[in-house]
Amino acid sequence: MLVKQISIFLENKEGRLAELTSILAKAEININALTIADTADFGILRIIVDDADKTETLLKKEGFSVSITDVLALDIDNKPGGIAKPLNMLHENGISVEYIYAFLAKKDNTAHVIFKVNDVDLAKKVLSKNGYRNTAK
Repeated sequence: MLVKQISIFLENKEGRLAELTSILAKAEININALTIADTADFGILRIIVDDADKTETLLKKEGFSVSITDVLALDIDNKPGGIAKPLNMLHENGISVEYIYAFLAKKDNTAHVIFKVNDVDLAKKVLSKNGYRNTAK
């Protein structure tokens, strides 16, 4: 349920994202999930990879500004209201969600959801107690 997310500051210029992903590909680092938020001048790329420590070291060596954050990864049934249930549980326990992103697994019709919350330990406890499956296997 707990996974390491890599956040990378990227200048918003042509080819920068391609350059970064090529560096990871060359190092045989697999990107399992990603999201990017951008402005006119820069973006923050958030990725879940198969080796967070190797990724952090490599990207810093290549001159990227990188940080690692603990986030929660959950499997949620892909059906109406699927995301509402864990969000309500978090809210009822005083846990704030800073952001989420998700992707669909066609194999089992499950949504894999990444949650950035203000209290990772409490969120993990609340969600585990309520039967949520661990995406990070």
